[in-house]
Amino acid sequence: MSTSHPSTSPTTPTSPISSPDSTGRAGERRASVRRVVALARANALLMARNRLTLIYAVVVPLLPLGLLLAQDLSDPVAGAGALITSLVLVLLFPVYYNLLSVVVTRRDELVLKRLRTGETRDRELVVALALPGAVLAVLISLLTAGIGIAFGLPLPVNALLFLVAVVAGIVMIAALALWTAAWTRNAEAAQLTSGPVLLLMILGQTAVAYPDPVREAFTWTPGTAIVSLVRTGWFGLEPVTGGALSQEPTVDFASSWVQAGQPMLVLGVWTAVALWLAARSMRWEPRT
Repeated sequence: MSTSHPSTSPTTPTSPISSPDSTGRAGERRASVRRVVALARANALLMARNRLTLIYAVVVPLLPLGLLLAQDLSDPVAGAGALITSLVLVLLFPVYYNLLSVVVTRRDELVLKRLRTGETRDRELVVALALPGAVLAVLISLLTAGIGIAFGLPLPVNALLFLVAVVAGIVMIAALALWTAAWTRNAEAAQLTSGPVLLLMILGQTAVAYPDPVREAFTWTPGTAIVSLVRTGWFGLEPVTGGALSQEPTVDFASSWVQAGQPMLVLGVWTAVALWLAARSMRWEPRT
């Protein structure tokens, strides 16, 4: 009598890549990206229809480059001043003020409340609101850099560090916009509540002209951190400190990463604090 034995051939283990859990997570990520892109596209269309917003976002940041025509382009300090002014305006208008106004306006119109009742998560909603201004800021920054080089600015010492400064500045200023929106009552009040951040950025930008003790204090502001990163990454100038500042390029590609340590730390701390405050105080419905 023959006895049948169960098959002992080994079974092929299920690949973790094709497991239900990983497949489900991948599907969720794709759906999340689709929601963010769709919302960001809608916000970008609304921004494009607002001519005043486009003027502030595109034209105003390019105006300081006109100063290059009247500057001695062999002087790196003069070129740094014009480029830094353009970058600060890029951060303030298409990113900071635009995001602040959009969040407050959509909140008062109950748009944010309705979106949160669907599949859209809070994080997706925030990213979608900030994305159009952020993309525009990157494009304007690259355009500004190209125009500056065409006008006679030297090539950057560390172009990658300059790009890092732009992206880090966008993340930081967007976080400050979300925090400001949390305690802004309505769109009209945004003209007042935005004042502290605008003042902080502008005062930080002009810190190079302050006396040594004052300049030392301002090295911990986001505006001065942006100034330091642009001075070092593009022009090879030493970052802003409390001591005497050299007017000649002394920083090369390798040492620029070392010199960028404190400014990057400053931007990171401001970003973390602003996101923490925004998460604790964010309002999704109109303030009463």
